[in-house]
Formats: sequence, C-alpha cells, structure tokens
Amino acid sequence: MRGSCGIMLSGGVAACIAGASLAQPLWPIRPVRIVAPIAPGGPIDALARQLAAGLQERHGMAVVVENLAGGSGVIGLDHVRRAPADGYTLVAVTSGFMTIAPILIARLPYDIERDFAPVAMLARSTNVMVAHPSLRVSSVKDLVTIARARPGAVAYASPGIGSGLHLTAELFAQQAGIELLHVPYKGAGPALTDVLAGHVPLMMGSLHTVLPFLRSGRLRAIGVADVARSPLAPEIATLAEQGTKAVVSTSWYGLLAPGATPPAVVSVIAREAQEVLGRAAFREVLERQGLELWALGPTAFRDLAREERSRWARIIRERDIRAD
Repeated sequence: MRGSCGIMLSGGVAACIAGASLAQPLWPIRPVRIVAPIAPGGPIDALARQLAAGLQERHGMAVVVENLAGGSGVIGLDHVRRAPADGYTLVAVTSGFMTIAPILIARLPYDIERDFAPVAMLARSTNVMVAHPSLRVSSVKDLVTIARARPGAVAYASPGIGSGLHLTAELFAQQAGIELLHVPYKGAGPALTDVLAGHVPLMMGSLHTVLPFLRSGRLRAIGVADVARSPLAPEIATLAEQGTKAVVSTSWYGLLAPGATPPAVVSVIAREAQEVLGRAAFREVLERQGLELWALGPTAFRDLAREERSRWARIIRERDIRAD
C-alpha cells in the first residue's frame, strides 16, 4: 500500500511529518540518543536502557543511553534543550526534575514548560510514610496523637530540602494538622540508614525502597500517599483511608523531547514507546526496580506534570520551603 507521502508501507500506516526542517517521513531512520541526567544505576537509568533496547530491537537502529549527571539533573536537561528538535535526542526524567526543581532552583537555564515536550510516562513508585518500631505507631491516628502531644518534637528524615519526599511529608503534616521536625540528609540512602537505626523515627519513602524493611519488621507502615492501595503491598492502607484525603504523591519517570519537536514526531515516538512498555522485558525491569507501569501519552503526561507543579508550588509557598 502506498502512503500519502509516496512511501511504500507494509502495514498501510503512513507517518508523514510536516515541516521543511524534517526531510524524512519516518522515525527512526538514524541512531537515537536518550540522555539520562543522572549517574549510572537506579530506576531512571534502568528504565532508559530497557526502553533503548526495546526500540533498537523493534527497528534495528542504534538507540544509546548517555549519562550526563550533575546539577540535580540540570546539566543533562539543558543539553537536550539545546539539541536539534528532530526526535533523535531525548531525555529520561524523574518527577522532581519537572515539578519541583523549576520552582525551587533559581535561574534555571531552561523553562520546563516551553523548552521540553512530554512524550511518554513510563513508570511510577508510590510513596509511603514509615516509622521505626521504637516510635510505637502503626496508623495515622497513632502518629497524630503522639505529634500533637509533642508539637515539633517528632522528627522525620528526608533525602534533602525540596525533594519530593520532603514535600510529601510536609503535605501530610499540613493535612493531618500536626507539626513535625524535618531532618534533611544528602540523599535517600543516608536518610533511610538513620531511620533504620532509630536515630530519626519517621520517613516518607518510596515504597519499592522501604518494602523489604516493612516485610522484615524493621520498619512499620503508616500509610501510602496515593488514591488507592499499591498492588505491590495491598495490605498497607492509604493515608486517604485514614482521613488525610489530599495527600497523593508518587515518584514517576517519563520521557521528554526538545520543546520545538514537531507534534507528529512526538506522536510517533510516543506510540513506539508504548509498544516497548507492553513487552515482557520491560515489565521484568519494573519488577526488579519495584515500580508500577504508568503508560501515559503526551497530553495526559503534560497535564499531570502541570497539576503537580501547581500543587508543589502551593506547598512550597505555604510551608516557606527554601532550597539549600
């Protein structure tokens, strides 16, 4: 069958790209680069590499992952911002890069809304409030009772000021009507280590990270910050079930293109990404990382990021949170 661009297509689907700057009608016809703006290792790196492997397998075209770490993701994102907007340089991101950093980091070299085009959401992790057993709490009611008896004395750890887990804990405290003492660390690992040791009694953590310690009894779950229980741990009640209905926060991972990338190109890449997300190999990576598949297209991805950015801006303003 011949498509409207005069190209023979075996499936009868023509992906014709308008615009003089794009001579080729199909994607990809040359190597693709996915930038991971963090050091190798961790969920975003693993997801980017499996996505690259799946795209390469589908098309026989090289798809490489390049780690450009530094500046809390700023270096990698700015590199992609300046790349040609042709669909051949993409960037894998975490939710914080899109929703928190633009609010807290002064003088970013890019505008996250104008300079990037959402392509596809890949996965997410539910956040959960956990406690060391020494605190003797196992529900929101228990925690509220103790916190109100000792205002500002019950401490919680976070990976750092302005991190998603910090803001989620502040949102929880606001909605529960309590004051907690924030103890920031330089990363989730050191924060979790001190909570496990009992030096700090509370932490809002990613479910996939804390789940082994919940199962072993080294930590206790207070509740997950989502609209529904996680399929990874359905025995843990949500915070909403316990009365803090406005506390919904997940850590998610997505794919962006430079902002001027033609919408037709974005649509083609989004469709190709969805094909890879449905494969068993990608599900295996999700399982190893303790993540849930969250396959959103460009429009839903954009709308969700906007809503979360607005929500965190309000919390940052109301709780007077300032970056280091």
